[in-house]
Amino acid sequence: MAVKTLYTVVVADDEDVLREAVCSMVPWQELGFSLVGSASNGLDALQLVEKLEPDLLLTDIRMPFISGIELARQVREIRPAMNIAFLSGYDDFEYAKQAIQYNIISYMLKPLTIDGIAAELKVIHQKIDAQFARFRQAAEEQAAGQAPARQDGRAAFLMPLVLDEYAEPDPNSVSYAVECGLLRDRDDTPSYTVMVSMLQGDNGANCTTPSFTATLDTVAAKYLRGASFFTADRAVTVLLGNPSDFDEYLHILADEVVQIAARVLNSRCRIGVSRRTASLSGLHNAYREAMDALRQGDPSEGGVQFIGDLLPAVKGGSGLCQRALEAIDQHYMEVDLSLVSLSGMLDVSPNHLSACIKKYAGETFINILIRKRMEAARKLLETTSLRIQEVSDRCGYTDQHYFSYCFKKYCGESPNALRRRLNQAEMEARR
Repeated sequence: MAVKTLYTVVVADDEDVLREAVCSMVPWQELGFSLVGSASNGLDALQLVEKLEPDLLLTDIRMPFISGIELARQVREIRPAMNIAFLSGYDDFEYAKQAIQYNIISYMLKPLTIDGIAAELKVIHQKIDAQFARFRQAAEEQAAGQAPARQDGRAAFLMPLVLDEYAEPDPNSVSYAVECGLLRDRDDTPSYTVMVSMLQGDNGANCTTPSFTATLDTVAAKYLRGASFFTADRAVTVLLGNPSDFDEYLHILADEVVQIAARVLNSRCRIGVSRRTASLSGLHNAYREAMDALRQGDPSEGGVQFIGDLLPAVKGGSGLCQRALEAIDQHYMEVDLSLVSLSGMLDVSPNHLSACIKKYAGETFINILIRKRMEAARKLLETTSLRIQEVSDRCGYTDQHYFSYCFKKYCGESPNALRRRLNQAEMEARR
């Protein structure tokens, strides 16, 4: 019998009985999964996803504090290659459709039986196997000499514009770009970005092959238009879209490539990304920027480097981490503070900021934010007579129940218990 690949999974459901039954009674290993964590609400689940980086999140849609839909959206920001399966009632099906873009691999209707969940997990395992196989197949065929280097009309058109310093679009370039499918029509005027990707083995040696362009094009097609080609031991991707598309999707796309390379191809992926350019004539300069970003990244580490993250120097290293910590100190009370909004304040990409914080602070953004909020809350509870809801509001929580939950989890006692203890101590001191 073939040995199943074990995929890691986190379970999130606020129904304690159901969650505990799923965690304890589902034969996870027999089904090809390893249960690595569980959570009773969406925000705890998000912390687990950031810390454990599972292959699958099995989550209820309706949960306290943040819904499964919002959880799926935020998960995509940090683990875009991860799959999500929803557990929920029939009435939520229409509601769940809005999350299809967030890698929803399954929708399981309650009431559920353990046998029913097990049967669906078998299907999910097969689907993830198929996803992985699609990415591996091209690489294996290329290694065996069974597949030619991938090339199409779009890549052939773009290659000289990207690589040749002196190449310029001729009067027929727009017509040909439309003909080969790069542009939608002659009035199509997208922005362009160049992304250069390299795979490295365990020894640090370059192991990029032409077949990697198929992986890049498959991932890119989920978010932006584009075409890839292979040259000089690296893969080059030209991406097209509106500025708003790049703002929303570019860092997610690049992160997904890195995660798939690590999980599926067992390779470390380094990526350099250029600034946007408004025309085909700017592609060579964009390519040089992407190469500069790639060179400035740490060769011993995988990950994405955006040229805008590296210039000036204050945008990288411990200096960026310090600026991020200072910004958290200044903005922790804002309800909508997130990794994405913080990266916008600092004018860097979210993935670059996340990696920088983890490297230099030794913690995730979420954990640092929660600690700051809890320490501020404890100080307010100890030194003011503000009501609990007012303390909650001042520390970035609109939901007092979730604030109390987080406070007890972090401090070991509820806000009310802390107040009672302090009042009791004060009364005894007066005696």
